[in-house]
Amino acid sequence: FFIFCILYFKTRGSLHGHSEKLQKVNGELQDETDTLRKKNEKLQKVNGELQDETDTLRKKNEKLQKVNGELQDETDTLRKKNEKLQKVNGALQDEIARRKAQFKKAWRDAPIYPDWRKEEFEAANVTLDEATAHPALLVSERGRQVTWQETCQDLPSSTQRFNSIPCVLGQLRINSGRAHWEVEVGDMQSWDLGICRENVTRKGAFIMSPQNGFWAIRLYDGDYWALTSPETSLPLRERPLKVGIFLDYEAGDVSFYNMTDGSHIFTFPQNTFYGVLRPLFRLWSSDSGSLTICSAEGECTDVIHKPTLQVK
Repeated sequence: FFIFCILYFKTRGSLHGHSEKLQKVNGELQDETDTLRKKNEKLQKVNGELQDETDTLRKKNEKLQKVNGELQDETDTLRKKNEKLQKVNGALQDEIARRKAQFKKAWRDAPIYPDWRKEEFEAANVTLDEATAHPALLVSERGRQVTWQETCQDLPSSTQRFNSIPCVLGQLRINSGRAHWEVEVGDMQSWDLGICRENVTRKGAFIMSPQNGFWAIRLYDGDYWALTSPETSLPLRERPLKVGIFLDYEAGDVSFYNMTDGSHIFTFPQNTFYGVLRPLFRLWSSDSGSLTICSAEGECTDVIHKPTLQVK
């Protein structure tokens, strides 16, 4: 019995110690459980907030997709309108070009057109280059008038001078821009007026044509001609007393106008100019009279000087 009692008390003490340990562990587990519960509640709260944010972002995304779809539709509509406008613009440009061509032709035939053209072209101060004049041509002191004389002057030989066809060139050299000048022809019976390349043939016989570097019109025996190849007859409604020459170098355009009534005489087919161009003048015989170049200010008078060289 005594031994039993001793074992009982020892066992009870041991069990009591284990019970205290279990209670302590249980308390720690309870604390950990409370901590985990609080963390779980916090996580659930955060998860709820994230869910709300996700729902908000989803709604915003749906709204953006809707707006993007509307913008895409609007873009497609604008693209189609732009394509239509470009098509209409192309048609308008074609119509404008067509009407400009019509207006240009109409203005060429209109009496006021040369005056309108003067606003677009520089008035050139043209004088004659005596060094190029055929010996039968007498140039005035001021270089604005040329007259035929029956007896040829005894002039020095020169590569610049025309020796078979009675021509003379203007001093003006043109390689760009727009220029115009006027020549008083009066009641002359024959003449050639126009432009030519600076390097044209000046010796022996040659044919005046664009292919040979000449763009000119002619009065001969009462008939007017454009020196194309072949020549083009020019039926004029009124005899010109003054002729206007208009040169647009870059456009390749040479036009002639009757400055008496303002009518268009002739325009050469469009050319591609290169090199230097110079005014050209030709007389045919003593019946030709005199050609007088008007100054840039419009003065058309000059005086022929008396030849100082011997004649042959």
